Amino acid sequence: MLSFFTGADVTVIVPAFNEAASVADTIRSLQAQTARPREIIVVDDCSTDGTADVARALGVIVVRPPANTGSKAGAQTFALRYVRTPLTIAVDADTVLAADAIERLLPAFAQRGVAAACGFVLPQRVRSMWERGRYVEYLFAFTYYKRVQEYYGKPLISSGCFSMYRTAILRGQRGWSNRTLAEDMDLTWSLYQAGYAVRFVPDAVCYPIEPRTFRLMGTQLQRWSHGFIQNVKLHWRGVLAVPYLRSAVAVAFWDATLAAALYLVALPVLALLFANPWLLLGYVIDAPAVLVPVLAGAAPRREVGRALASVPAFFVLRLVNAVYFLRAACAELLLGRPLRRYKKGH
Repeated sequence: MLSFFTGADVTVIVPAFNEAASVADTIRSLQAQTARPREIIVVDDCSTDGTADVARALGVIVVRPPANTGSKAGAQTFALRYVRTPLTIAVDADTVLAADAIERLLPAFAQRGVAAACGFVLPQRVRSMWERGRYVEYLFAFTYYKRVQEYYGKPLISSGCFSMYRTAILRGQRGWSNRTLAEDMDLTWSLYQAGYAVRFVPDAVCYPIEPRTFRLMGTQLQRWSHGFIQNVKLHWRGVLAVPYLRSAVAVAFWDATLAAALYLVALPVLALLFANPWLLLGYVIDAPAVLVPVLAGAAPRREVGRALASVPAFFVLRLVNAVYFLRAACAELLLGRPLRRYKKGH
């Protein structure tokens, strides 16, 4: 049996801690949706910068926990008690949606087995080297990897910056857990293990603010890398029982650890041993394979020039990303020093 939903069946939760500079744009993008949600709930997680006043001035519901929850997961779960619609959307307070983003996600829930759906992610600003690197990274991942995962019915993660869920199933999972630093990945893998489906809808586009400096990017990469390793430790037994998901996780884990070690250590060592600097071209040997999906994703948006100009930043970001993932793997798996404190990445 099929079920069809409209914007009136949707409540949006916007977790916000000191987001006065960006939350207004997020709210306005939600209010301008072609499928306008019934309610928008901003969770003022004990901000000190006027976030709540900005949100109230735009006419949305503002709730505030008794004390800071310490994480985005905690803020979102606190708001779940106020949701009265069959569908719930989580949107970061630094993210704006394309005008038809919610409308594009709704058809994914025509099948009852679908518990969550996510869309295409692109940086809101593409100015600094780090924003450019992330721009190419997203174009590549969401044009290629995410589509392959959708083909097999197992998107690796329902993106935390913009995802839609069935409220009843979300409550059955007790909302978002703060047991790892990647609550969106944790929830996605938990849904698969419970027998539910997750969908990726490339036409539903959102635009988060990405880190513009090395310090901010480092904070985000630290949280993401530790969060991924923590989820592998937490879910590995359950993931083994889910077809294709186990392969996707295994490939991601290989890329984040062993491949990163080869990338960071083997190439420079071989270049020194053989006195052959040409071996360092291994850092960019896969550039053609990267460029094809990147340009395929950029062309419909008329952003080919921006994409080409941003490709060098992508390889710099990939190198930095490898360092953070190796450090996280050593800390979480070898040294027994898990990272628990949630830090914003912008």
